[in-house]
Amino acid sequence: MALVAGVDSSTQSVKVVIRDATTGALIRQGRASHPDGTEVDPTFWWSALQEAILAAGGLEDVSAISIAGQQHGMVVLDAAGEVIRPALLWNDTRSAQQATDLNKEFGGERKIADSVGSVLVASFTASKVRWLADNEPENAARVAAIALPHDWLSWKLTGSTDINDLFTDRGDASGTGYFDPETSSYRLDIVASAVGDEREIVLPRVLDPREFGGTTPAGIPIAAGTGDNAAAALGVQAQPGDVIVSLGTSGTAFSVSKTATHDFSGFVTGFADATGNFLPLVCTLNAARILDAAAKLLGVDHDRLGDLALSANPGAGGLTLLPYFEGERTPNRPDATGVLTGLTLANSTHENIARAYIEGMLCGLVDAVDALEVLGVDINRILLIGGAAKNPAIGPIAAALFGRTVLIPAAGEYVADGAARQAAWALSQSAEPPVWQLGQALTYEAEATPEVIVQYRTLRDRTEGW
Repeated sequence: MALVAGVDSSTQSVKVVIRDATTGALIRQGRASHPDGTEVDPTFWWSALQEAILAAGGLEDVSAISIAGQQHGMVVLDAAGEVIRPALLWNDTRSAQQATDLNKEFGGERKIADSVGSVLVASFTASKVRWLADNEPENAARVAAIALPHDWLSWKLTGSTDINDLFTDRGDASGTGYFDPETSSYRLDIVASAVGDEREIVLPRVLDPREFGGTTPAGIPIAAGTGDNAAAALGVQAQPGDVIVSLGTSGTAFSVSKTATHDFSGFVTGFADATGNFLPLVCTLNAARILDAAAKLLGVDHDRLGDLALSANPGAGGLTLLPYFEGERTPNRPDATGVLTGLTLANSTHENIARAYIEGMLCGLVDAVDALEVLGVDINRILLIGGAAKNPAIGPIAAALFGRTVLIPAAGEYVADGAARQAAWALSQSAEPPVWQLGQALTYEAEATPEVIVQYRTLRDRTEGW
């Protein structure tokens, strides 16, 4: 029985799963926490990965490994392979102005979207590199290589200190803002503009989906890896026509597509996936932590929060939450804050507040799915994943807001599972990824509540420019 390891190095923690390469059966797993913040020393990720591997029983019997990680972050290395400064993560919005500047320099939103599939926002690596050049010129002058979090961890796993050994895949590279997913090539002109000069910068070589990029010192082959959303699509074995809505630290809605998308409005990012297809995606900054805030505000746990929300009527008695607690990426409002409106003496109840927080979080993702549909993305099924999907209110309220049947797959570490499936695919060299046996999904259907969406969008539009 060949075993494979999959890693999910996310914003908040790292998870490692060891699975049977043929059946996908879970053998063992481990996890470790990451420090909070939008700026993190990558060595913390490496230490946490070692801790999680140890908790998962080690890699001695593993035949292949793959790492999936949070997208967009900027890890800058000097010529000796040393980290120059703490990594700026995807949810660090300080580079909003630099994103605007780069969009203008490359012909505006329509042209940049045609070039790299997406309009640049603060999350993208290119924007963060320009911020470094603008604000820390001494550090910028030392940059010899730029990596994403998963690239850097895969490279560390090889034991190499040569920056020329860095590797990545189309899925994660397509979130840099300087990679064209249609041609699978870097836009070196955008890199040069972001860095501020024409010197050669080492970028990770882009591997095919079934290719290994190196081995651990013990000889275990390391697959290409990918970004967390592309890995999640692999983990739930998504097919074209499936829309996955992920409720993690960020909220994302994405779909496996046979064709590339280019959205100059900036709502939909035109990413690649981990299989050779495309992954049009909409990302919001505010998802699971909105429920954390609601639970803290009301002094309840997450199960009780869900029970309270289900006790309230749709629309929460007129309460509406705009959940921009940490600014927002879609729509692009990096300096926005959250807004709760419609409070009266009659509706100021725990039940209505719980419902308003959940509806506000989900309504932003209803907008996301609608944006995918406008671009012609086929939508056959909606699959809800992520930590917040475990809340008992999420399934039924989501079905009502989306106006569609909603499936919640059996519990699992979908990103780490997808990385493990990628490792198994590279190990087998089959034409397609292995088909694993997944648990039974929960199915939710509910009467549509379009009036709640109207209530939310009215507030969203009224607060534009605040």
